[in-house]
Amino acid sequence: MMETNKHEDNPVLINLQKLVKVYRTEDVETVALNEVDLAIKRGEFVSIMGPSGCGKSTLLNVVGMIDSPDDGTYHFLDQEVGQIPERKRSIIRKNNLGFVFQSFNLIDELTVYENVELPMLYTNTPLPERKRRVEELLDEMKMMHRRNHFPQQLSGGQQQRVAVARAIVNRPKLILADEPTGNLDSANGDDVMRLLAELNASGTTIVMVTHSQYCAEFGNRVVRMLDGQVVTENVVWQYM
Repeated sequence: MMETNKHEDNPVLINLQKLVKVYRTEDVETVALNEVDLAIKRGEFVSIMGPSGCGKSTLLNVVGMIDSPDDGTYHFLDQEVGQIPERKRSIIRKNNLGFVFQSFNLIDELTVYENVELPMLYTNTPLPERKRRVEELLDEMKMMHRRNHFPQQLSGGQQQRVAVARAIVNRPKLILADEPTGNLDSANGDDVMRLLAELNASGTTIVMVTHSQYCAEFGNRVVRMLDGQVVTENVVWQYM
């Protein structure tokens, strides 16, 4: 049967209003975000699409509190976070957000186990809990047999599974994924998208930037951007 919007009554996790981001050099001013309005509820899986240079990665960086807007407001969990100091943004990031990147961004000098464990060191998670969570996740990701390997000893698909494990080890409220299948073949890309879909089904909010219509339709809503603005939003109807 057709599923109605199951997130209709969920509280808003992210609320962007009139968000502006401008990059300036001596000769050029580039408006990356032009008065963007966007609300994302808890439990949604939102796919952001658009041509290169449309502002979608800038939007992800602002939502991820890696960058600050020049104007407008950004509320996360009902707190205005757009203009707060980096120290406070860092605390919110490490306690609430997980990141998955196209280039994996694993640390070459750390083993698989150590890469996944790293976010818990920043949150001072006790050693027994760190060990339990890392081993549990590596088992789920079918990577326990690679726990002592280094990233360069893994395939692209294996590296991205480790990156997903690292992103979720602190049980974040929000996962931000930037072209998570961009460096993978179709089979490994499918595996990563299924992982993200399973995480979303368990309640994690996901915002993903992608060029792939196929990947975008794993989400519940597709937001299309052009020239720094949201131009369309479409609910993806799912059949059960």
